[in-house]
Amino acid sequence: MTTAPYTAQDLQQLAEQAGRDLEEASALDILRWAADTFGSRLCVTSSMEDAVVAHLASRALPGVDVVFLDTGYHFPETIGTRDAVAAVMDVNVLTITPRQTVAEQDAQYGARLHDRDPDLCCALRKVAPLEAGLAGYDAWATGLRRDESPTRANTPVVSWDAKRQKVKIAPIARWSQEDVEAYVAEHGVLTNPLLMDGYPSVGCAPCTRRVLEGEDARAGRWAGLGKTECGIHQ
Repeated sequence: MTTAPYTAQDLQQLAEQAGRDLEEASALDILRWAADTFGSRLCVTSSMEDAVVAHLASRALPGVDVVFLDTGYHFPETIGTRDAVAAVMDVNVLTITPRQTVAEQDAQYGARLHDRDPDLCCALRKVAPLEAGLAGYDAWATGLRRDESPTRANTPVVSWDAKRQKVKIAPIARWSQEDVEAYVAEHGVLTNPLLMDGYPSVGCAPCTRRVLEGEDARAGRWAGLGKTECGIHQ
């Protein structure tokens, strides 16, 4: 499926109107709107923490592109989840990699950049590759939820991503963790095994720890570094 080309102004108006119109819509209806509006110029981004949004999008747009950032620092379980999603779901998984390998980055910046300057490491290994990977799309869907952390509490279901000049869709923004678990159980959706091992939020291995009782779901990300986001959603 293809759609007529949109200007940046068109896309911004679409995003702002949809953000108002679809606030109370179901996640599947939000993605059906996106599929009808953008066709093959819609993609899903996934960290392979779970495949809920990819599964939802595949129901709205079979064969939808799912963009995965292979930072070079992922847990083996995350790579395994990516491979399983590619094998069994009606999606097209596209693996995007940074310009430099980990070894090349270490040679230029020194080893363990993530410990010394995590913002730069994320910029090099996540933000820049994603922006390159999204170049051919008008809209991208993500699994952001309002209940994940205070920094995500006001996430719109549809918004204008001014930085990338694209429509940003968060179809499960209003879902709770219980909603996610119910959808996974009902549809047999693939999830990262680490979710059952004390990691409710899964990022790069060097910067992710298990979450302690009473902490929010993202407390294990960049713990002790005063950092809460990688920069993709800022």
